[in-house]
Amino acid sequence: MAGAGMGTAPRMAPDTVVYHPGQVVPASGIYRCDDGCGSTYESTDVRGHRFPPLPHGCSGTGWVLEKAAAHR
Repeated sequence: MAGAGMGTAPRMAPDTVVYHPGQVVPASGIYRCDDGCGSTYESTDVRGHRFPPLPHGCSGTGWVLEKAAAHR
């Protein structure tokens, strides 16, 4: 990611919302672990369901929306 150097975490936008395991999913889409190291820990979540636990190896605190689902 741009702006990330050795030993520094990429910066998230100030308005980025982090959702925690067990919270209700506000919008369907693909969420990623917010560990800041560019990992590929992702979860496809459905609005109204609850966020899953973070995967083993994710050092983050929650989930961040990566790509919202397109409803047709």
